[in-house]
Amino acid sequence: MKTFVIGDIHGAYKALLKCLKLSQFNKAEDRLICLGDVCDRGKQVKDCINELLTIPNCIYILGNHDDWALEWAVSGKPIPGWMEQGGMQTMMSYKEGMPKEHIQFLSKASLYFVDKNRLFVHGGFDPERPLEATSKEIFLWDRSLIKQAQERFRTDPDHKFGNFDAVYIGHTPTINFGKKDPQKWCNVWAMDTGAGWGAKLTIMDIDTKQFWQSTG
Repeated sequence: MKTFVIGDIHGAYKALLKCLKLSQFNKAEDRLICLGDVCDRGKQVKDCINELLTIPNCIYILGNHDDWALEWAVSGKPIPGWMEQGGMQTMMSYKEGMPKEHIQFLSKASLYFVDKNRLFVHGGFDPERPLEATSKEIFLWDRSLIKQAQERFRTDPDHKFGNFDAVYIGHTPTINFGKKDPQKWCNVWAMDTGAGWGAKLTIMDIDTKQFWQSTG
């Protein structure tokens, strides 16, 4: 079984299908770890979640946009400001409301996942605190980790945040730093390459570090 990690999908259905095809992802055998934010910005959120539901070994990490969308799906009331942040596209994708299967998919999403001393999380984490003592807000919204990793990389590229062999995060697009590909600073891998902003979606083989990209 191969293990792949994929960055923020943001409703980019065609790019998702292309990435799975390019990487020769085997649905029956391989594992896919999604770093969150399948919702918002893109127009085909429903199709994306339908596709992820066909993958038996899919581990889904909750993203901040997913949390917003889930709040709307359950309560029927959008959080103020959400629609302007891409929520309108999610609502349009679910014109008749989000089906229970999709609500359950997002509701069961993990805040983080650890495998073979590798951490997978949407936003970030606090290296000074145990994961179980870390707030949901940090896991979903943190951007300080990626800044710390960039700064520390300049003087100590072998530094390990949290003593993990690798930390895979989404949330902060690499295009913010003028980079189109996934970036590694110390032990932190930035995997959101801007699919939610019309740039590329990236999938990576965890073991070989080979990656594939598509804009759809």
